[in-house]
Amino acid sequence: GPDALETGLSEDMILARLRAALGRFEGYVGINNHMGSRFTGEIAGMRVVMAELRARGLLFLDSRTTGSSVAEGLSRQMGVPATARDVFLDNVPTRAAVRIQLDEFERLALKAGYAVAIGHPHDTTIAELAAWLPSVAERGFALVPVSAIIKRRNHIAKAD
Repeated sequence: GPDALETGLSEDMILARLRAALGRFEGYVGINNHMGSRFTGEIAGMRVVMAELRARGLLFLDSRTTGSSVAEGLSRQMGVPATARDVFLDNVPTRAAVRIQLDEFERLALKAGYAVAIGHPHDTTIAELAAWLPSVAERGFALVPVSAIIKRRNHIAKAD
């Protein structure tokens, strides 16, 4: 879209676009990449983003849309709270596929004690979430903000 963070932009332009986007509204705790596969693989551009996030006390959620993302490692180096998604709910936007991904999400959460899932506001995703959400607590899960996951992951990492 317009004013997206793209590879090949100058550091000044990246910073100007990022600040403009962050200035459009308030109340957020961080940002994530949506269609930023190429950009998240570029160290120079991501350094600009991470420096601004650190200065603002914001977190970064890496959607892991590419295996070449430098976001998590760079965030650790630069002192930015960050995490990455564990499950993408709707790469295949059918209710059956979303249900399979929710099962995987639960499996990972049970194994690690937490997990991060992301998805799109597709009708199929929303419908499957609406069916799944009422029984989450009965199965022993609690839905928490991503900031709580980051705190938990950082606590576990420090203990190691």
